[in-house]
Parts: sequence; structure tokens; C-alpha cells
Amino acid sequence: MTAGRTNEASSSHTNQRDLNRVAVSSLLGTSMEWYDYFLYGLFAALIFDKLFFPELPGAAGSVMALLTFAIGFVARPLGGVIFGHLGDRVGRKSTLIITLTVIGGATGLIGCLPTYSQIGVAAPIILASLRFIQGLSLGGEWGGAVLMVVEHAPKDKRAIYGAMPQLGSPIGTVLSSGVIAIVTLLPDEALMSWGWRLPFLLSFLMLAIALYMRLRVEESPVFKQLQAEADYNDEAKVKIPLFALLRSSLPQMALVIITCFFASGGFFLMTTYAVNYSTNVLGMTASLVLVATMVGAVLEAVGVVIGGRLGDRYSPASVVAGGGLLALIMIVPITFLISSGSPLLAATGIALGIGVLGIPYGPLGTLLSQLFDETHRYSGVAVSYNIAGLIGGFVPSLALALQTRIGDTVWVIGILFAIIVAMTAVGGWGSGAMIRRTRRRGH
Repeated sequence: MTAGRTNEASSSHTNQRDLNRVAVSSLLGTSMEWYDYFLYGLFAALIFDKLFFPELPGAAGSVMALLTFAIGFVARPLGGVIFGHLGDRVGRKSTLIITLTVIGGATGLIGCLPTYSQIGVAAPIILASLRFIQGLSLGGEWGGAVLMVVEHAPKDKRAIYGAMPQLGSPIGTVLSSGVIAIVTLLPDEALMSWGWRLPFLLSFLMLAIALYMRLRVEESPVFKQLQAEADYNDEAKVKIPLFALLRSSLPQMALVIITCFFASGGFFLMTTYAVNYSTNVLGMTASLVLVATMVGAVLEAVGVVIGGRLGDRYSPASVVAGGGLLALIMIVPITFLISSGSPLLAATGIALGIGVLGIPYGPLGTLLSQLFDETHRYSGVAVSYNIAGLIGGFVPSLALALQTRIGDTVWVIGILFAIIVAMTAVGGWGSGAMIRRTRRRGH
């Protein structure tokens, strides 16, 4: 039985009300995921060095704070393995309830954490541990949220419904940026004492709302059908999905890593590195850069919806490939805007650089679901996507190293961005070719 036939047979039993509930639940989950992710990253860059590493001299505290952020990248592939296994063996719904609870709980607990001045070296150790737990749960959340929607959706609407979880990235960006903009209005003493805790504690409220919605959704019809087949025929049961994935789907995993690299590498290049470059080299104010990031997130959200619509009209693979080519074309004007010398034009370039990633990002989850057999689909999507995320997390550091070596030139952004989105175009084209070849063979 092919993945396509399983989706087609099962999703027809999902009524519109249940489908909408699944879509909203997935959107809330990924919005919370990205909110927590960006929140930690921004605070790690702004104040965690003073709160948790005050004894370290100079920039060492900032480096250590950012290293705790990097711990989450390392944990994500491991989370993909763990929760991918659970999602393929125990069920999509149960696994997503666990990932949501863990990430919301870990983020909220950061807001309760004593600082270095209160408990000494135990504070950064606990902080790093919570960040690792946060990364583990993130490794299982996105892939499962996408699969829940795609596996419930009718065949002609899978890309647009699959784009719903993708909206979590721009929504999470706007929420985290907005909340931080508000709390940073506090006096420094209040911010360093208790104000920084409020955005993290807000995760508890977000968790309650998202968990309420997630508990009310039905299990994926694809997984239900797999369970029924396994009950009828024990040989149909895949005991260790990761082994099945590595045995049969290594080419698919390679394509996913290439295709998805823009979702982390491209995004962090246009946010983390471009923001650093704009403030430290171009002299832009932090508030203007924050506004540019928020505008870029709104543009990205529009692109996600457009990409989802186009994915149903044409195919997810062709839209991902075309979106990569569009981003490649946009590199020249984006780079010239950032290097123009005008703060307003530079902010426009950053916003466009973030926004142009929305079109290929929209149908990305639907494309990934088409590449893997349903018996190890959760593992395939989660592990591959998070390996790409791990590698992409080093792009800002690579850009900074290149800047140090060749000088303060904005073309570092342009060159790296070109390579990344070209990979997206090639990966989208290759994924489409593989899907067509598999369908012709009847697999």
C-alpha cells in the first residue's frame, strides 16, 4: 500500500469540523513552539549573560549564553528520533500531546528559575538542562503537527491545510518580538529582577489553550488504518521505524535535508546574522531592526498562504522549487537595499529577505509527507528536518567568520543566501522527480 493511497482512503472520513479543529490545534502548537524558540534566542543574546554568567569576563558571558541556545539545536535531531518513533508506533496525537506539554512546561520553568546570584553555578546548569529538554520536544513537534493536518486533509486541499502549521513561524516571531518589546520598556532594574520572567511564564497560559485544543482532536486516520492493518496482520507492523527509515529512505532523507535547509539556515541568516550586521556594522537602531523582523514575519505569513494555495493548484514540489528560484532572483535587490546606507531601505531589505522565504515554506510539510512511507513517515520527517535545522543553526556563525575574514561586506549575506535558496530549488525539483518516479512504479 502506498502512502498516497492511505491518505486518500482515510482523509475522506474526516469531516470539516474535525479538520478545522486539527488545523487550529497544529497552528497553536507550532506558534507556541516558535514563540518559545525565538524568545529564548532573543533573551540569550540580550540579558542571559548578566543573569546566568555574570562571573565570566568580557564577551565570554555572551558566548556561554548563546551556547545554551545552541544546545537546543543539538537536541532536536535526538528529539526527532525519540518522538518520531513514538509517533509511528504509539500515534500522532499522543506524541504531540507529550511534545506540547514538555516544551510549554520547560519554557515556563525557565521563568521560575533562580539566577546565578541566587543559587550560583546551579543556575546556568539548570538553564542548559531546560534548554536541552526544550530542544528535544521541538524535535518532535513540527513534523507531527504537519502530518496530523496533511493526513486529515482531503487530497485537493492538503497543501493549504499543511501550510497552517507553517504559519506558526511568523506568528511566533511576531508574538515573541512584541512581548519582548513591551517588557524591555520596564526600567532596567525591574527587567533584570522580574520583568524578563513574564514572557516565559506566559508559556503556561499558551500551553493550557493549545493543550485544550489538542486533546479534542481525533487521531490521524492514516495511523488508525495502519493500526488496523497491524492488528489483522502482525507482519505489517514496523517495530523500529528508524531502522526501516535508514534501510529504505536514505535518498529521501538527503533530499529533505537539502530542501529544508532554507527553513533554518536562510531564516537565521536573515534574522540572527542580518540583525547583528545591521546594528553593529550599519549602525541601525535595535528598535528599527525589530520592526523590520516583525514586518518580515507578516510578509512571510502571506507567502506561506500563497505557497499553500499554489501547492494545491500545481504541486508542493514545484512550488518549493519555484519559491527557491524566486528567492534567488530577489537576492540582488535585497542585498542592495541592505547595503544602501539608508536605515529605512536596509530594514526593507531585511523584511523582504525574511518574507521571500514564505512561499517555499508554505507547502514544505506537505511535500515532506509525500516522500516517506506511512509506516515510518513521522520518523522520516522529524529526523531529516531537524538534521537540516541543526546544520542551519551554524549559518550565522559561518557568516560572521566570513565577515571577519573578508571584511564588513553585505555580500556575505547575498552569497550565502544564494547558495541556500539554490539548494531549495534543487531539492524541490529532486523531490518532485522522486515522487513521480515512485508513483510510476506503483510504490
